[in-house]
Amino acid sequence: MTKQVIVVGGGASGMMAAGRAAECGAEVLLLEKTPRLGNKLRLTGKGRCNLTNKAEFTEFITHFGETGHFLYGAFSRFFVEDLIAFFHQRGVPTVVERGGRVFPASNDAQQVADALEHYLETSGVRIQRRCPVERLLIVDKQIQGVQAGGRTILGAAVILATGGASYPRTGSSGDGYRLAAEAGHRIVPIRPALVPLVTKEPWVRALQGLSLRNVQGTLLLDDKPIHQEFGEMLFTHFGVSGPIVLTLSKKAVDGMSQGRVSLSINLKPSLTAEELDERVRRALDAHGRQRWHNFLDEFLPRKMIPVFVALLGIPADKLAHQITTTERKRLVALLQDLRVTIMGSRPLSEAIVTAGGVDTREINPRTMESRLVKGLYFCGEVIDVDADTGGYNLQAAFSTGYLAGESAAHAVLS
Repeated sequence: MTKQVIVVGGGASGMMAAGRAAECGAEVLLLEKTPRLGNKLRLTGKGRCNLTNKAEFTEFITHFGETGHFLYGAFSRFFVEDLIAFFHQRGVPTVVERGGRVFPASNDAQQVADALEHYLETSGVRIQRRCPVERLLIVDKQIQGVQAGGRTILGAAVILATGGASYPRTGSSGDGYRLAAEAGHRIVPIRPALVPLVTKEPWVRALQGLSLRNVQGTLLLDDKPIHQEFGEMLFTHFGVSGPIVLTLSKKAVDGMSQGRVSLSINLKPSLTAEELDERVRRALDAHGRQRWHNFLDEFLPRKMIPVFVALLGIPADKLAHQITTTERKRLVALLQDLRVTIMGSRPLSEAIVTAGGVDTREINPRTMESRLVKGLYFCGEVIDVDADTGGYNLQAAFSTGYLAGESAAHAVLS
């Protein structure tokens, strides 16, 4: 049997895996089913490519939730500074922005993908595009190669780097889950993560395009808080989106199978209820003989004022000095608890990442090799590991790819 390493998928993790395996001395063949490598990578970060994050190791891991511990091995082998140095050596200097986010200085995801392609070329990786893999060839729990393009390709190691099931037009259509399942692996049910949410309330549509900054979003399951985020959000024609919503979305999607999910938006999180009540009271006094809602632009974007007037049910022509204590308290409460009901999420095809995938318990975290099939390795989004926004997911893709490529090379050369 040929000693070559076959990498299935030419995304971020696949290109890193192929390049590293070749760099370690292995003969490497990269199979990509589309005409181009790095399709999703070229779109990430709105085309700017948030490569990683400068958060400390312990904090970095927490962004992956319950499966974060699985990444200790990959991160200890290839982490943030290694990745930054990797790209710097290949003509892609980086800059650090708010929240520790690391971007290429050029703000160009194309440059990142091109640098990885050059890495493959200089490392001697052979690349076959337009070559979808139909099945893995396994005999006696040992990988033998793949069936691709109607022909048999032999290899001593196969690395599945097929991505998730989001952005299917980039080639990430979930092939890897099928291939892994056919090899005997358990697939944790896939669902969208980092995805906009669909809401019930009709007034949300009136706020389409409105972006809010420095607000606090609290996700509620049957009116009990389960998670909270602070930052920016956006109203859309279907519901809500933006950084804090995307971060909360996975818990929202999972929560909908357990009960009623809603989102509480605190528009004035820096103030206590008492402090906000005092400010509202002073504003009402200052506008005593004007219509009560004239002062709301001190507290709200103009676009939200008609929504607040309708939700509070206070007649629009009522004067400020006529507002009762009860009405004022209701306004204060609404400013700190604007509630929307979550009805669902946008489809998986619109999610930034896919939650779920190959069960981490069936993968050796020190090598990324399958515990079920010798010579089969996994990296990137096909594994059941995902994080919130900020560069964490791409770092995981690069780190697991690096480790999988290195491990596969050492195995076939030993």
